[in-house]
Amino acid sequence: MAQELEKLRIDKYLWAIRVFKTRSLATDACNAGKVKLNGQNIKSSYSVKIGETFHIQKGIERKVIKVIDLLKQRVDAKTAVLYYQDLTPVEDTHAYKSVFHAPILRRDRGAGRPTKKDRREIDNLRDDLKDE
Repeated sequence: MAQELEKLRIDKYLWAIRVFKTRSLATDACNAGKVKLNGQNIKSSYSVKIGETFHIQKGIERKVIKVIDLLKQRVDAKTAVLYYQDLTPVEDTHAYKSVFHAPILRRDRGAGRPTKKDRREIDNLRDDLKDE
């Protein structure tokens, strides 16, 4: 059994500790270069070792994870936390959370296409938000 745990693929590990919702999403992230070890892209078939630190980019979210123990099967979130250490810098965590508090620009449904005047007002509002 110990031999099987020593050869655990990175995509299966990331799925098991609940970084990705499905194993295929974890595989796609590895193949797209979103999972890195020491600044190098790694393949989804890479064997995870205890003590390694991975940099993972999932959309706009960035995570730094250190492997504490190997986990073969997906478990609940409370148990999964025991198998890795989250080393993500605080400023990255706050930057990710602040995106959800940004104002959302929307038009009323059925209002039709914006006129030239409406478009200028929208552009000015967006410019003002960027300056903040």
